[in-house]
Amino acid sequence: MTKAELATIIYETCGFTRPESMVIVNQVFQILKETLEKGEKVKISGFGNFITHEKRARKGRNPKTGVNLTISARRVLTFKPSAILRKVVNKESE
Repeated sequence: MTKAELATIIYETCGFTRPESMVIVNQVFQILKETLEKGEKVKISGFGNFITHEKRARKGRNPKTGVNLTISARRVLTFKPSAILRKVVNKESE
């Protein structure tokens, strides 16, 4: 699903114009990005949690050349789906 498809669904179900729907979708994603950039957790009830974790620098090795190197510290983003979302997704495979 794309942002354009989300905007179309908002347009069809909520009665906003297409440009207004696209602004809403873009604004929601902008808020999510800014919140995660600050290192804060984003919890969407019934959907899941977006969490950032700090990873320390560590030693690594280039598997192609065998050269040892240091992998730099970085922040990683993880998503943990809620139990409700997991149940809905797995319902079809039962």
